Amino acid sequence: MKKTTLVVMAAGIGSRFGGGIKQLEPVGPSGEIIIDYSIHDAMEAGFNKVVFIIRKDLEKDFREVIGERMEKRIETAYAFQELDDLPGGFAKPEGRTKPWGTGQAILSCKELVREPFAVINADDYYGKEAFVKVHDYLVEDHPSSGRMEFCMAGFLLGNTLSENGGVTRGICSVDENRHLTRVNETKNIVKTKYGAAVQLPDNTFEPVDDHCPVSMNMWGLGPEIFPVLEAGFVDFLAGLSDPTKGEYLIPTIMDELILQEKANVTVLESSDRWFGVTYKEDKPAVIRSFRELIAAGVYKERLFD
Repeated sequence: MKKTTLVVMAAGIGSRFGGGIKQLEPVGPSGEIIIDYSIHDAMEAGFNKVVFIIRKDLEKDFREVIGERMEKRIETAYAFQELDDLPGGFAKPEGRTKPWGTGQAILSCKELVREPFAVINADDYYGKEAFVKVHDYLVEDHPSSGRMEFCMAGFLLGNTLSENGGVTRGICSVDENRHLTRVNETKNIVKTKYGAAVQLPDNTFEPVDDHCPVSMNMWGLGPEIFPVLEAGFVDFLAGLSDPTKGEYLIPTIMDELILQEKANVTVLESSDRWFGVTYKEDKPAVIRSFRELIAAGVYKERLFD
């Protein structure tokens, strides 16, 4: 069996509502946090290594709260995403506090990953199906097409909405070969009694198909992406109009590779519900969802027992 790695983007974990990693509230009945379920599902699917991308100032707390528990269960490594980790000729711009984005996050683990890998957000729950499908794709041999062969877990839009406000989603266009053709970042998608809709500035609603696939930042990649990200990051930095803003983002990078015919991205649809805490008010629903999954026998009360 090929070695496969799960790369977890965790540099911003716990910071969404001004807390920190020590303030991460459990969502499971035995103190589990969302990342526990993701790693459990990844291991069950066949992933045999995890790389956490964190900030250096987070390392001590992260190891204490998450890392040391995981090190007992799976090969574990740490990469560091820092604002001043820039290519030669570039320096951290004065006033820049915003991270450089998911492209730089993945680039930070290039010395640690030599095998096919999946990328996820630390704060999001993806469900079991996506891990199985992405893992199986990564260990399969793919016919030579002259392009890089990657994959993405596609979730049904209706399975990713919040009851508590609008969300931004990357709505995907897919061709007859299940290849991604475009990712259209769409803001302020809300749940209505008629289904998903974009809430427009004049407070009217434009319906969106509940069943269209969306990207939730779960990608299946290979180490051949690292030189592409390195070169692209230089171009991104050189082209920044406002160096205090702007992010180097994986969906944009993938969009460019597809348009340049340098990569195929196969969309693997999952029927599982995605959930995360976009709004503070989402937390009770997330806890309730895990209780329902446990009651249905999907997980044990004590996850790793």
